[in-house]
Amino acid sequence: MDKHEQTSWERLEQWAERAERHAASRLQERDRIAERNHWKVIRAFQKHKVSDFHFAGSTGYGYNDRGREVLDDVYADIFGAEAALVRPHFASGTHTISCALFGALRPGDELMYITGKPYDTLHKVIGHEGDGTGSLRDFGIGYKEIPLLASGEVNWEQVEQALTSRTKVIGIQRSRGYEWRTSFSVAAIGQMVKKIKQLKPDAIVFVDNCYGEFTEELEPTQVGVDLMAGSLIKNPGGGLASTGGYICGREELVRKASYRLTAPGIGGEVGAMLDTLRATYQGLFLAPHLVGQALKGSVFTAAMLELLGFETNPAWDAERTDLIQAIRFGREDALIAFVQGIQRAAAVDAHVVPEPWDMPGYEYPVIMAAGTFIQGGSLELSADAPIREPYIAYMQGGLTYSHVKFGVLTALEDMEKRGIFVIKPNMT
Repeated sequence: MDKHEQTSWERLEQWAERAERHAASRLQERDRIAERNHWKVIRAFQKHKVSDFHFAGSTGYGYNDRGREVLDDVYADIFGAEAALVRPHFASGTHTISCALFGALRPGDELMYITGKPYDTLHKVIGHEGDGTGSLRDFGIGYKEIPLLASGEVNWEQVEQALTSRTKVIGIQRSRGYEWRTSFSVAAIGQMVKKIKQLKPDAIVFVDNCYGEFTEELEPTQVGVDLMAGSLIKNPGGGLASTGGYICGREELVRKASYRLTAPGIGGEVGAMLDTLRATYQGLFLAPHLVGQALKGSVFTAAMLELLGFETNPAWDAERTDLIQAIRFGREDALIAFVQGIQRAAAVDAHVVPEPWDMPGYEYPVIMAAGTFIQGGSLELSADAPIREPYIAYMQGGLTYSHVKFGVLTALEDMEKRGIFVIKPNMT
């Protein structure tokens, strides 16, 4: 090779610099939103007089765990809710959502999702009648699903036609999941709440808030949502919470959800926190900044890949309301190479090569890049995709902006090495 000939990495770095110049205004905006959310969290800590003794763990039944109680209050304050339930005992976001739904619904009631098909892992929670698994349908709870319009908006005409006296909970998934659609902003969710309450005033509006926390200055419970759930190994755990989830909203509904987590009459009054409190508090403290870093990484990713000719959603200059950056590859080999490249850029398990496999709860083989300190921690740089046309990768997270850049450049370099993609010199 001629000593003046650029390496693939050098060409990629030049494209990266161009992408950053191109997206400078959006990158600056993410810093501002992160700053405002960080101030909000600090003020909540101060209001509830968080102190060192709140970090001590409890054992056994966990009665009178003041750290646990104050943590609930801090979450409720940050999210503008009447009450919150924040626990390491939630095994995943799906488990957390399940507790929220089972708490709010009773046999004979109906759940209606108005944002199309929910995330894959929730399908088994909804289930089908008589499946014997203890699903919602197995307990005689009805289910309807209203597909979105081609524009990505709620089909209100169909929603109104589908409402019955049985309809108890209206479900909204904020994030895109494995769909090529725009995620719903807090403002859009607020408009949905107004419309739902006009059509059925007694309906409980539930939001799956996974991937959305701290991406905007407001949260769904601040615009009228009755009940909301999310995972601590996503945004609000700040990369430090090792497990858990949260539910917040109206006090009555949060209490009913707590009965599903533990037992009726016990609810949130028990549950030893062991040694989880310090990391959960500190992770929450860091979360707005780290979410900001991840979102800057997503903006960069979209700008970089769009310059190189790929189709992304959201585009680099679009408003953002969750962590997820979707990239359409159109080819199975390109999709797999990109995801494997994200894994190779990890600090943990970089030597592992992910392959598609039949993951429990998913309908298609899934490939997942997750070289993370917390297993499955989606605030850390990760990527996953169902192996199905049109072969879209869903990338999220990044505890530092520089790691996201490194991951994208590594993935593109791998794609070139495999002959899938040619990195042209940057001529500007």
